[in-house]
Amino acid sequence: MSIIIKFFLTMIAIVYSLNAQLYTHSIKPQSLKSDKLMNIKILDTVAVKFDDFNGIEFHEISALAYQKNKLYALSDRGYLYHLNIKIKKNRIKSLKLVKALELKRKNSKRLKKKHRDAEGMVLVDEELYISFERKPRVDVFSLNGKKIKKYEIQKELNNIDNYQTKNKALESIAYSKKHGIVTAPEISLLGNDENLHVVYAKNKQYKFRATSKLSAMEFIDENRLLTLERSFNVLTRQRVVTLNEIDLRKSHNEISRARLLAVMSSDDGWNLDNFEGLTKVGKNKFLMVSDDSGGYFDKTVFVLFKVLRD
Repeated sequence: MSIIIKFFLTMIAIVYSLNAQLYTHSIKPQSLKSDKLMNIKILDTVAVKFDDFNGIEFHEISALAYQKNKLYALSDRGYLYHLNIKIKKNRIKSLKLVKALELKRKNSKRLKKKHRDAEGMVLVDEELYISFERKPRVDVFSLNGKKIKKYEIQKELNNIDNYQTKNKALESIAYSKKHGIVTAPEISLLGNDENLHVVYAKNKQYKFRATSKLSAMEFIDENRLLTLERSFNVLTRQRVVTLNEIDLRKSHNEISRARLLAVMSSDDGWNLDNFEGLTKVGKNKFLMVSDDSGGYFDKTVFVLFKVLRD
Protein backbone atom coordinates (compact mmCIF):
# COMPACT_ATOMS: atom_id res chain seq x y z
CA MET A 1 0.00 0.00 0.00
CA SER A 2 1.44 3.38 -0.97
CA ILE A 3 2.21 6.09 1.55
CA ILE A 4 -0.41 8.37 -0.06
CA ILE A 5 -3.18 5.76 0.33
CA LYS A 6 -2.19 5.05 3.94
CA PHE A 7 -2.31 8.77 4.68
CA PHE A 8 -5.74 9.08 3.05
CA LEU A 9 -7.17 6.16 5.06
CA THR A 10 -5.72 7.59 8.26
CA MET A 11 -7.39 10.94 7.59
CA ILE A 12 -10.73 9.19 7.01
CA ALA A 13 -10.40 7.39 10.35
CA ILE A 14 -9.66 10.69 12.10
CA VAL A 15 -12.66 12.43 10.53
CA TYR A 16 -15.06 9.66 11.52
CA SER A 17 -13.79 9.09 15.06
CA LEU A 18 -15.77 10.44 18.00
CA ASN A 19 -14.45 11.75 21.29
CA ALA A 20 -16.40 10.66 24.34
CA GLN A 21 -18.01 13.14 26.65
CA LEU A 22 -16.43 12.21 30.00
CA TYR A 23 -18.26 13.03 33.20
CA THR A 24 -16.92 12.80 36.73
CA HIS A 25 -18.87 10.00 38.37
CA SER A 26 -17.84 8.91 41.83
CA ILE A 27 -19.12 5.53 42.95
CA LYS A 28 -17.56 5.60 46.43
CA PRO A 29 -19.64 6.52 49.47
CA GLN A 30 -18.68 9.61 51.47
CA SER A 31 -17.61 7.48 54.40
CA LEU A 32 -15.90 4.24 53.46
CA LYS A 33 -15.45 1.34 55.83
CA SER A 34 -11.98 -0.08 55.27
CA ASP A 35 -13.12 -3.66 55.80
CA LYS A 36 -15.42 -3.43 52.77
CA LEU A 37 -12.71 -2.37 50.31
CA MET A 38 -9.67 -4.13 51.60
CA ASN A 39 -7.59 -5.22 48.64
CA ILE A 40 -8.26 -2.83 45.76
CA LYS A 41 -7.71 0.86 45.18
CA ILE A 42 -10.07 2.78 42.90
CA LEU A 43 -7.96 5.10 40.75
CA ASP A 44 -10.54 6.82 38.53
CA THR A 45 -14.22 6.64 37.59
CA VAL A 46 -15.91 8.31 34.61
CA ALA A 47 -19.31 8.13 32.95
CA VAL A 48 -19.17 8.32 29.15
CA LYS A 49 -21.48 9.25 26.35
CA PHE A 50 -20.95 9.00 22.59
CA ASP A 51 -23.04 10.29 19.75
CA ASP A 52 -24.23 7.58 17.34
CA PHE A 53 -21.46 6.26 15.10
CA ASN A 54 -22.78 5.76 11.55
CA GLY A 55 -26.19 5.01 13.01
CA ILE A 56 -24.91 2.58 15.67
CA GLU A 57 -25.50 3.52 19.30
CA PHE A 58 -22.90 2.97 22.02
CA HIS A 59 -25.06 1.08 24.51
CA GLU A 60 -25.31 -2.08 26.61
CA ILE A 61 -21.58 -2.81 26.92
CA SER A 62 -21.11 -6.33 28.27
CA ALA A 63 -17.36 -7.00 27.82
CA LEU A 64 -13.98 -5.34 27.27
CA ALA A 65 -10.58 -6.27 25.85
CA TYR A 66 -7.44 -4.12 25.91
CA GLN A 67 -4.14 -3.98 24.03
CA LYS A 68 -1.63 -1.12 23.78
CA ASN A 69 -3.99 1.84 24.29
CA LYS A 70 -6.67 0.19 22.16
CA LEU A 71 -9.89 -0.80 23.87
CA TYR A 72 -12.42 -3.19 22.35
CA ALA A 73 -15.95 -3.02 23.74
CA LEU A 74 -18.69 -5.55 23.09
CA SER A 75 -22.43 -4.93 23.18
CA ASP A 76 -24.86 -7.72 23.97
CA ARG A 77 -26.78 -6.49 20.94
CA GLY A 78 -24.00 -7.92 18.77
CA TYR A 79 -21.90 -4.80 18.12
CA LEU A 80 -18.12 -4.47 18.43
CA TYR A 81 -16.55 -1.08 19.13
CA HIS A 82 -12.93 0.00 18.64
CA LEU A 83 -11.76 2.77 20.93
CA ASN A 84 -8.54 4.58 21.62
CA ILE A 85 -8.04 5.10 25.33
CA LYS A 86 -5.51 7.31 27.04
CA ILE A 87 -4.65 6.44 30.65
CA LYS A 88 -2.08 8.70 32.27
CA LYS A 89 -1.06 9.00 35.91
CA ASN A 90 -3.82 6.58 36.88
CA ARG A 91 -6.51 8.68 35.23
CA ILE A 92 -8.70 8.05 32.18
CA LYS A 93 -7.76 11.10 30.12
CA SER A 94 -9.66 10.40 26.92
CA LEU A 95 -11.76 7.85 25.03
CA LYS A 96 -12.18 8.03 21.29
CA LEU A 97 -14.57 5.81 19.34
CA VAL A 98 -12.87 4.79 16.08
CA LYS A 99 -15.12 2.00 14.74
CA ALA A 100 -18.56 0.54 15.39
CA LEU A 101 -19.12 -2.82 13.70
CA GLU A 102 -21.75 -5.52 13.52
CA LEU A 103 -20.62 -9.04 14.45
CA LYS A 104 -20.91 -11.08 11.28
CA ARG A 105 -20.96 -14.70 10.19
CA LYS A 106 -18.38 -16.25 7.89
CA ASN A 107 -20.54 -15.29 4.90
CA SER A 108 -20.34 -11.64 6.02
CA LYS A 109 -24.03 -11.51 6.97
CA ARG A 110 -24.98 -10.14 10.37
CA LEU A 111 -25.53 -12.67 13.15
CA LYS A 112 -29.16 -13.74 13.47
CA LYS A 113 -30.97 -12.03 16.33
CA LYS A 114 -31.08 -15.09 18.58
CA HIS A 115 -27.32 -15.57 18.05
CA ARG A 116 -26.29 -11.99 18.97
CA ASP A 117 -26.40 -12.17 22.77
CA ALA A 118 -22.66 -11.65 23.23
CA GLU A 119 -21.56 -11.45 26.87
CA GLY A 120 -17.84 -12.20 27.30
CA MET A 121 -14.74 -11.35 25.26
CA VAL A 122 -10.99 -11.85 25.43
CA LEU A 123 -8.24 -10.89 22.97
CA VAL A 124 -5.71 -13.58 22.04
CA ASP A 125 -3.14 -13.12 19.25
CA GLU A 126 -5.16 -10.49 17.38
CA GLU A 127 -8.34 -12.58 17.56
CA LEU A 128 -11.40 -12.07 19.75
CA TYR A 129 -12.86 -15.05 21.59
CA ILE A 130 -16.48 -14.23 22.39
CA SER A 131 -18.88 -16.17 24.62
CA PHE A 132 -22.63 -16.09 24.12
CA GLU A 133 -25.89 -16.67 25.99
CA ARG A 134 -29.19 -18.08 24.62
CA LYS A 135 -27.26 -19.98 21.93
CA PRO A 136 -24.33 -20.89 24.21
CA ARG A 137 -20.98 -21.16 22.47
CA VAL A 138 -17.56 -19.58 22.07
CA ASP A 139 -16.75 -18.23 18.61
CA VAL A 140 -13.54 -16.65 17.33
CA PHE A 141 -13.80 -13.34 15.46
CA SER A 142 -11.39 -11.07 13.64
CA LEU A 143 -10.84 -7.57 15.00
CA ASN A 144 -13.26 -6.42 12.29
CA GLY A 145 -16.03 -8.53 13.73
CA LYS A 146 -16.13 -11.37 11.21
CA LYS A 147 -16.41 -14.92 12.48
CA ILE A 148 -13.31 -17.02 11.84
CA LYS A 149 -14.22 -20.31 13.49
CA LYS A 150 -16.03 -21.99 16.34
CA TYR A 151 -14.01 -22.75 19.46
CA GLU A 152 -14.52 -26.18 20.98
CA ILE A 153 -15.82 -26.10 24.55
CA GLN A 154 -16.90 -28.90 26.87
CA LYS A 155 -19.98 -30.65 25.48
CA GLU A 156 -22.31 -29.92 28.39
CA LEU A 157 -21.89 -26.19 27.76
CA ASN A 158 -23.34 -26.39 24.25
CA ASN A 159 -26.86 -27.36 25.35
CA ILE A 160 -29.01 -24.46 26.61
CA ASP A 161 -31.20 -26.98 28.48
CA ASN A 162 -28.31 -27.56 30.90
CA TYR A 163 -28.44 -23.96 32.14
CA GLN A 164 -30.63 -22.45 34.85
CA THR A 165 -32.29 -20.18 32.27
CA LYS A 166 -31.55 -19.06 28.71
CA ASN A 167 -30.19 -15.80 30.11
CA LYS A 168 -27.72 -17.47 32.48
CA ALA A 169 -25.35 -19.08 29.99
CA LEU A 170 -21.74 -18.21 29.09
CA GLU A 171 -21.43 -14.81 30.71
CA SER A 172 -17.63 -14.61 30.98
CA ILE A 173 -14.40 -15.73 29.33
CA ALA A 174 -10.67 -15.26 30.02
CA TYR A 175 -7.26 -16.49 28.84
CA SER A 176 -3.80 -17.28 30.17
CA LYS A 177 -0.97 -19.11 28.44
CA LYS A 178 -0.97 -21.79 31.12
CA HIS A 179 -4.70 -22.49 31.32
CA GLY A 180 -5.77 -21.43 27.83
CA ILE A 181 -9.32 -20.25 27.22
CA VAL A 182 -11.60 -20.54 30.26
CA THR A 183 -15.31 -19.72 30.32
CA ALA A 184 -18.13 -19.87 32.85
CA PRO A 185 -21.91 -19.52 33.10
CA GLU A 186 -23.48 -16.81 35.23
CA ILE A 187 -24.85 -19.49 37.59
CA SER A 188 -23.77 -23.13 37.84
CA LEU A 189 -25.45 -25.62 35.52
CA LEU A 190 -28.57 -27.54 36.51
CA GLY A 191 -27.72 -30.40 38.82
CA ASN A 192 -24.57 -28.71 40.12
CA ASP A 193 -24.12 -27.09 43.52
CA GLU A 194 -25.61 -23.59 43.22
CA ASN A 195 -23.25 -22.39 45.94
CA LEU A 196 -20.29 -22.93 43.62
CA HIS A 197 -19.19 -21.35 40.36
CA VAL A 198 -17.53 -23.63 37.81
CA VAL A 199 -14.89 -22.34 35.40
CA TYR A 200 -14.38 -24.56 32.37
CA ALA A 201 -11.04 -24.95 30.61
CA LYS A 202 -10.82 -27.19 27.56
CA ASN A 203 -10.25 -30.39 29.53
CA LYS A 204 -10.56 -29.28 33.15
CA GLN A 205 -12.92 -27.62 35.60
CA TYR A 206 -12.23 -25.27 38.51
CA LYS A 207 -14.73 -24.63 41.28
CA PHE A 208 -14.93 -21.76 43.76
CA ARG A 209 -17.54 -20.58 46.22
CA ALA A 210 -20.18 -18.29 44.74
CA THR A 211 -20.95 -14.90 46.24
CA SER A 212 -23.58 -13.97 43.64
CA LYS A 213 -23.92 -14.10 39.84
CA LEU A 214 -20.65 -14.30 37.90
CA SER A 215 -20.47 -11.45 35.41
CA ALA A 216 -16.85 -11.25 34.22
CA MET A 217 -13.36 -12.60 34.83
CA GLU A 218 -9.80 -11.75 33.83
CA PHE A 219 -6.43 -13.25 34.68
CA ILE A 220 -4.23 -11.25 37.04
CA ASP A 221 -1.32 -13.52 36.11
CA GLU A 222 -1.13 -17.02 34.65
CA ASN A 223 -2.69 -18.65 37.73
CA ARG A 224 -4.74 -16.03 39.55
CA LEU A 225 -8.18 -15.17 38.21
CA LEU A 226 -9.99 -11.92 39.00
CA THR A 227 -13.77 -12.44 39.14
CA LEU A 228 -16.60 -9.91 39.11
CA GLU A 229 -19.84 -11.00 40.74
CA ARG A 230 -22.99 -8.89 41.04
CA SER A 231 -26.46 -9.05 42.51
CA PHE A 232 -29.57 -6.90 42.25
CA ASN A 233 -32.66 -7.07 44.45
CA VAL A 234 -35.71 -5.96 42.47
CA LEU A 235 -37.74 -5.19 45.60
CA THR A 236 -35.17 -3.28 47.65
CA ARG A 237 -33.16 -2.00 44.63
CA GLN A 238 -29.96 -3.06 46.39
CA ARG A 239 -26.94 -3.64 44.16
CA VAL A 240 -23.83 -5.47 45.30
CA VAL A 241 -20.56 -5.91 43.38
CA THR A 242 -17.97 -8.36 44.69
CA LEU A 243 -14.43 -8.79 43.41
CA ASN A 244 -12.50 -11.96 44.24
CA GLU A 245 -9.11 -13.39 43.37
CA ILE A 246 -9.26 -17.13 42.59
CA ASP A 247 -6.03 -19.15 42.79
CA LEU A 248 -6.29 -21.93 40.20
CA ARG A 249 -3.19 -23.66 41.63
CA LYS A 250 -4.50 -24.18 45.14
CA SER A 251 -7.60 -26.04 46.23
CA HIS A 252 -9.16 -27.57 49.31
CA ASN A 253 -11.33 -30.60 48.62
CA GLU A 254 -11.27 -29.59 44.92
CA ILE A 255 -12.48 -26.04 45.61
CA SER A 256 -10.09 -23.27 44.55
CA ARG A 257 -9.04 -20.82 47.19
CA ALA A 258 -10.51 -17.34 46.96
CA ARG A 259 -9.18 -14.05 48.28
CA LEU A 260 -11.81 -11.37 48.85
CA LEU A 261 -10.75 -8.14 47.17
CA ALA A 262 -13.76 -5.87 47.61
CA VAL A 263 -17.45 -5.76 48.47
CA MET A 264 -19.40 -2.75 47.20
CA SER A 265 -23.04 -2.46 48.25
CA SER A 266 -25.56 0.28 47.54
CA ASP A 267 -26.78 -0.20 51.12
CA ASP A 268 -23.39 1.15 52.24
CA GLY A 269 -23.71 4.22 50.01
CA TRP A 270 -22.01 2.92 46.86
CA ASN A 271 -23.35 4.49 43.66
CA LEU A 272 -23.38 1.34 41.55
CA ASP A 273 -24.46 0.57 38.02
CA ASN A 274 -24.81 -2.79 36.29
CA PHE A 275 -21.11 -3.71 36.01
CA GLU A 276 -20.52 -6.50 33.47
CA GLY A 277 -17.18 -6.06 31.69
CA LEU A 278 -13.59 -6.37 32.89
CA THR A 279 -10.14 -6.18 31.29
CA LYS A 280 -6.51 -5.83 32.35
CA VAL A 281 -4.81 -2.54 31.35
CA GLY A 282 -1.50 -2.83 33.20
CA LYS A 283 0.27 -4.68 35.99
CA ASN A 284 -2.43 -5.34 38.60
CA LYS A 285 -4.55 -2.60 36.97
CA PHE A 286 -8.01 -3.25 35.56
CA LEU A 287 -10.86 -1.46 33.85
CA MET A 288 -14.47 -2.30 34.71
CA VAL A 289 -17.52 -1.13 32.73
CA SER A 290 -21.27 -1.02 33.37
CA ASP A 291 -24.09 -1.99 31.01
CA ASP A 292 -26.52 0.95 30.70
CA SER A 293 -29.26 -1.50 29.62
CA GLY A 294 -30.21 0.91 26.85
CA GLY A 295 -32.09 2.96 29.43
CA TYR A 296 -32.22 6.67 30.12
CA PHE A 297 -31.26 6.59 33.79
CA ASP A 298 -28.51 3.94 33.73
CA LYS A 299 -25.06 5.01 32.58
CA THR A 300 -22.00 3.58 30.87
CA VAL A 301 -19.43 3.92 33.64
CA PHE A 302 -15.73 3.01 33.48
CA VAL A 303 -13.88 2.27 36.73
CA LEU A 304 -10.09 2.07 36.76
CA PHE A 305 -8.74 0.21 39.79
CA LYS A 306 -5.67 -1.57 41.10
CA VAL A 307 -5.47 -4.91 42.88
CA LEU A 308 -3.31 -4.52 45.96
CA ARG A 309 -0.85 -7.30 46.69
CA ASP A 310 -0.25 -8.99 50.03
